[in-house]
Amino acid sequence: MKTTRRKFLSSVGLLAVSSIVPLSAFDFGNKKKLRIVLIGTGVRGIDFWGKRLVDNYSDILEFVGLCDINPGRLEFAQKYIGVSCPLFVDFDKMINETKPDLVLVVTKDSTHHQYIIKGLDYGIDVLTEKPLTTDERKSQDIIDAERRSGKKLIIGFNYRWSPYNTKIKELLAENSIGKLVSVDFHWYLNTYHGASYFRRWHGLRQSSGTLLVHKATHHFDLLNWWINSDPFEVFAYGDLDFYGSNGPFRGDKCRTCPNKTKCDFYWDITKDKHLMNLYVKNEHHDNYIRDNCLFRDEINIYDKMSAQVKYMNNVILNYSLTTYSPYEGWKVSFNGTEGKIDAWLDIPFIDGLNVEQAELHAREMDQTGKEIVSSNPIILHKLWKEFEKIEVPIEREGHGGGDKRLHEKIFVHPDIADPYDRAAGLRDGVMSVLIGIAARNSIESGEKVRIAELTNMQPRVKRMV
Repeated sequence: MKTTRRKFLSSVGLLAVSSIVPLSAFDFGNKKKLRIVLIGTGVRGIDFWGKRLVDNYSDILEFVGLCDINPGRLEFAQKYIGVSCPLFVDFDKMINETKPDLVLVVTKDSTHHQYIIKGLDYGIDVLTEKPLTTDERKSQDIIDAERRSGKKLIIGFNYRWSPYNTKIKELLAENSIGKLVSVDFHWYLNTYHGASYFRRWHGLRQSSGTLLVHKATHHFDLLNWWINSDPFEVFAYGDLDFYGSNGPFRGDKCRTCPNKTKCDFYWDITKDKHLMNLYVKNEHHDNYIRDNCLFRDEINIYDKMSAQVKYMNNVILNYSLTTYSPYEGWKVSFNGTEGKIDAWLDIPFIDGLNVEQAELHAREMDQTGKEIVSSNPIILHKLWKEFEKIEVPIEREGHGGGDKRLHEKIFVHPDIADPYDRAAGLRDGVMSVLIGIAARNSIESGEKVRIAELTNMQPRVKRMV
């Protein structure tokens, strides 16, 4: 059954606090559509939060405004998404003229807080892309804004919703390995996807907060959810050893670089019509270069990162992120008092994969609904027994099937209880991003950083639902 505007509005508060009890939201007689505005018209904004919503949920929602600092991207976004709503370069003007029910924030990470806080203060519920924000001060400002507004913030964490990750959560919730003691989690970005972060604004700490915030918040949220506790303390190492000024040469951008014939990382954006129309044709408006040199001197984030996190429930996490691996994938091991769980995705020498890394990433980001389904094992090994291989169906498109399930929960079934507690609200966003912020602070100070010292949202021993 499709939801309605009134039903969504009365459900969103409970959705944002990750309730696992049935949500009360009725009034099916109200047929008005949910009024949505979008701020930020980059790829994620116009595809996942734009075109996919229009293609799948136009009967229950409508875009009443699009906003961006780049008027050229705005015009392209309007046509690509397939809407006829007004366009704005002024966020406040858009809110005052359109009177939306929900604000979607998909801007550069360092500006998330501006629009989240404004939206809440206008008395509107807000849904933001990860990460929540980029530092502890902005995190506190967002916490304060939600508290005073009486409205709710939803975080678009999609990895929780993939069937494979959900199966891991199920096994842990069943205490299949006894009491959880420690976790080893390692994520590998390849020389296609990993390099792309250093071409874009993500390569600047002042824009992304480093990949410990922008990328790793995905991973830390998964871990917080799996471990079922808030983090207590973080110690980390990190450095820039490969990209940035470490490169053998550098140029203005790939299109005009004199070294393109000898650079292994040369990327021809002119072969991608979508990116040409969205970015290159609109560079003159804001000077944002999508195919920047990943060896430019201004890059100031880490390309290797390692963190140790102690949780409130005494679980210890060993985490690493590598950004120039030959392949892209991840491995996790959960160590308990009665056994061990091992899981992984896209490790070529384990899975026998023979897919180009660029194609693998394209499948993951695809939002067209072309499902590519296979399976991947999870290994459950109890003490004194033979291991058990549990085959789990996996999907390739939309972040392992997480994207579509996230949308269904938010827009279609916000009032149906979820036994896995996958909906993410303010606390989830804060606790995931604070691990990355604490890790960054630890790298700079050489000291351990306690989560409780960063904001006044105090960590809990166990996630409260």
